[in-house]
Amino acid sequence: MVVEVVALKIGILAVQGDFEAHAAMLQQLGAQTTEVRTPADLEGCAGLILPGGESTTQLKFLKEEGLADKIVKFAERGGAIFGTCAGAILLAKDVQHPKQDSLKLMDMTVIRNAYGRQIASDVVSGPTSLKKEPLEMVFIRGPVIERAGPDVKVLAEYAGKPALVQRENLMAATFHPELTDDTTVHEYFLSLANSRAKQRANGVKSSK
Repeated sequence: MVVEVVALKIGILAVQGDFEAHAAMLQQLGAQTTEVRTPADLEGCAGLILPGGESTTQLKFLKEEGLADKIVKFAERGGAIFGTCAGAILLAKDVQHPKQDSLKLMDMTVIRNAYGRQIASDVVSGPTSLKKEPLEMVFIRGPVIERAGPDVKVLAEYAGKPALVQRENLMAATFHPELTDDTTVHEYFLSLANSRAKQRANGVKSSK
């Protein structure tokens, strides 16, 4: 996959999780990255990654810093957002086990820590529409996408459940693509961010 990423800047929420691994992979693909901890840090970004960690702690931080509203508005303007593991929980409309609040940007139900000890930390493979070969997935006490709404496209699966999904300018993964050597998922996200940035530059409104 060839991605045009000239001058493309991607913000990465730098509160918890392996945000540095996300940055390294994006930089390897030619993108600029910036750590996001305040609303001002999002300025000029074509995309945003919400990495793993503890979702309740992250949501508390986002609300306290005024980032929660900023991220929602960023999404509504067509900015590309990719949530991995805890980031997927933050994006979900409905979070269970236990129930918690979220940004409610994607019509899906996510069960926290649903894989439990079975794959508390494991490397598996699953089918994906992004390439012919199976996609390597690293799960670390990963959530499960129990329900994906009609406008949510499944890009990869594991154990019969969606593991990588997309809704227009939003993506979510229940695994950690930044912890593998496979750049497929990040390439796809950069392509999405690039395409959405061009649409905004041309005055095309998001269909969200």
